[in-house]
Amino acid sequence: MNFRVKRTSKRHLMGLALLLAVSLLLPPQGKAAPLDELRRPSIDELYFLIIRDNDAQLLALEGGQIDLLGDIARFSDIKRLSDDERVKLYLAEGYHAFFLGLNLRRSPWDRAELRQSLWEAVNRRQIVRDVFGGYALPLFSFLPPASPYTLVASTSDFNMKAARERLRQKGWRWSKRGVLICPGEDKPLPKMKLLTPTAQVAPTTAEIAERICESMRSLGIPIETEPMDFSMMVARLDRRDFDAYVIAWELSRDPDSLYAFYHSSMDVPGGYNISGIRKPDLDEALESLKYAANEAEARLAAEKVQTLLYEYIPQVPIYSRYHIAALQNEWQGAIASLYMTPDNTYSLLSLRHENKKAFYWCLAEEPRNLNPLSASSAYEWQVLSVIYESLLAVDPFTLEDVPWLAESWRLDTVSKGGKEKTRITFKIREGVKWQDGSPFGASDVKATIEFLKKSAIPRYFDSVKDVERVEAADNTLTVTFSGKSYWYLHQIGGLPMLSAGVLSSLKDWRRLPEEDIIGTGPFSFSKYKPGEYVKLDKNELYWRK
Repeated sequence: MNFRVKRTSKRHLMGLALLLAVSLLLPPQGKAAPLDELRRPSIDELYFLIIRDNDAQLLALEGGQIDLLGDIARFSDIKRLSDDERVKLYLAEGYHAFFLGLNLRRSPWDRAELRQSLWEAVNRRQIVRDVFGGYALPLFSFLPPASPYTLVASTSDFNMKAARERLRQKGWRWSKRGVLICPGEDKPLPKMKLLTPTAQVAPTTAEIAERICESMRSLGIPIETEPMDFSMMVARLDRRDFDAYVIAWELSRDPDSLYAFYHSSMDVPGGYNISGIRKPDLDEALESLKYAANEAEARLAAEKVQTLLYEYIPQVPIYSRYHIAALQNEWQGAIASLYMTPDNTYSLLSLRHENKKAFYWCLAEEPRNLNPLSASSAYEWQVLSVIYESLLAVDPFTLEDVPWLAESWRLDTVSKGGKEKTRITFKIREGVKWQDGSPFGASDVKATIEFLKKSAIPRYFDSVKDVERVEAADNTLTVTFSGKSYWYLHQIGGLPMLSAGVLSSLKDWRRLPEEDIIGTGPFSFSKYKPGEYVKLDKNELYWRK
């Protein structure tokens, strides 16, 4: 597509937008004790109340029925809550990215020039102005602006004339009704559907989907939205049964999403390569990124990958939104930072209230799947993230690795058969117990890694497929990989840990009985009443004292 790219201005753009947002909303700075001083939670009962309607969520917060409301998107709601002295508002950059996805396995999306034209046919800046009132950024990159690896396209976001001219030069025509006709074809494009969550659950997403469809129709693409339950939409995407879709992702500090979203090996049912792009040169660049030996190699590979993505356009970035959350004023000790609002596990370990021991957190969608092996939506992981823990955590203020279930770790490069390999040695924290009272140890970590690899679970396949050998002795775990990579530590260190006992009796990883929802986290599963709430209880055996 011959995009020009730049690396220096994205932080400047982010800064200007952040100044605009802060001028309208001054979020309190989150201050808390260092992470190693966090203790067992003071909250005895944690309720995730399922409230799908946006207006009902706001009324529940204002009426005191919920203590925490995250993911606030509507500008009118932000202004309304900023005047409410009963709540505090928090704003963070985060790693949000919203995309228009396309099914490259189907015509007409297998035509690169159509995807390239669509890039210029969507007026991102207008969407951000109208829908978010300055609390979001138009997105011109395949990684969120906060990522240090982002390569930004400097092309205009809206140029319908150029989009139509590109198609004309490639032999596209328009019918009398203005519908595109593919080169070599006589009939106009058939009607298509854009999958989107319902307006009741995700009003801003539904509105943006309608605006995107309007832009696509202006280009000559006959498409309408198909609103549906979010879990049903995910199932359709997993089956690859779609024309196009819109979806928001919460990514991470690492560019590992590029491999997961765009490598051919991830184009499997349930895998993250939903678009179905399969390009040998892109695969090669992605493999260079995945197996980069150091940060310098990783940056060069990330740049190459993104340059190719600007040529192929497997999906169209739309916007990156600031995270905004509201917390009842009476709760003290919230942990928030430039990158994180208080809706996190750290806050649940730190929050205190003079009179209350129950905490109510709004869940905007039904968490139908509370199986950590197959759960995929953010709503499900809001619940699961306080039940299950990993070896490492991320410092919310510095984004550095911090010890969690592993007290320490060491990376070594070993040679075998003339090939260099990465070996990671973890010292597993002693005294940790599973929520059923059984001891947690290195053998559980070994069982988790081996089970994930043997089962080839799509959600974790990329993280464990290069594991060559896992050894557990006392509280020491050693993982040897088949190659050498800068990212192996985060891939293994971020896996949710499962009990070896649970895994040994599990016949089908897609079906985990409720009684086997057992982690090491600060809260344990108690009850799920669909349509109403998920209830968790404080884990009295939690390893923090």
